[in-house]
Amino acid sequence: MKSVLFDLDGTLTDSSEGITKCAQLALTHFGMPQYTTEQLKVFIGPPLQDTFPKFGVPEDKVEEAISVFRSRYNTVGKFENRPFDGIEDMLKKLKNDGYHLFVATSKPERTAIEIMKHFQIDHYFDLICGASFDHSRETKSQVIAYLLEQVDTHKSVMIGDTVYDVKGANHFEIPTIGVSWGFGKNEDLIKEGAITIAHSPDELYRDIKRSCQ
Repeated sequence: MKSVLFDLDGTLTDSSEGITKCAQLALTHFGMPQYTTEQLKVFIGPPLQDTFPKFGVPEDKVEEAISVFRSRYNTVGKFENRPFDGIEDMLKKLKNDGYHLFVATSKPERTAIEIMKHFQIDHYFDLICGASFDHSRETKSQVIAYLLEQVDTHKSVMIGDTVYDVKGANHFEIPTIGVSWGFGKNEDLIKEGAITIAHSPDELYRDIKRSCQ
C-alpha cells in the first residue's frame, strides 16, 4: 500500500493568522508584550506546552495559557485558516492514482477533523490522526505511532514543513519530503534528514510519485 502522511499546519493549510492571534491573546493574559506575527509563528507545529515556556510563561501556568489560547481558537481561530493554493488538486491526483492519504498532526485530532471538514478536504484521507487533549499523545512521533497502530503504511512517505515532521518520521524510518511554503526553514529540514524540498504542490506530487515507486 502506497501511503502518504501529511502534516496539517503549514503543509496543507496556512493557519498562521488564527494561531498567532490566539498565542498573543494568551501571552497578553499574563501581561506580556505584543509580539510580531513572525515571532509568534514558532507556535505553529510543536505542542503548545513546549512553546509557551519559551515566551516566559511559568511551568505551573502553561495549562492556563493553553486554556486561554483554546478559548479563542476553538471558536474563531481555527477558521482563520485556508488551504494553500494547489493543495486540493494535488490531493485529488494522488487519490486518483491509488495512494492512501493520512494526516498526522500535533493539532488536537478533533480540531483537525473540524478544520478539514470545513474546507471540504477531509474526504481525501483514509484517517486523520492528531493529538489528544490530555497530553498523552501530542508529539509528532506519538501521533505517527498512533496512526501506525491502526493501518499498514507500506512504502510510506511523510510530508511536512518543519523539523518536527522530519524527526517524527525518522523515528519510524519513514522518509520525509519537506515543503518550502510552510513555517520551517529549508536548510533545517535538509539538515534533519528530509530527502528533498518541494516548492509547489505540483512539484510535491512529482516528488511523492518518485519516492513511492
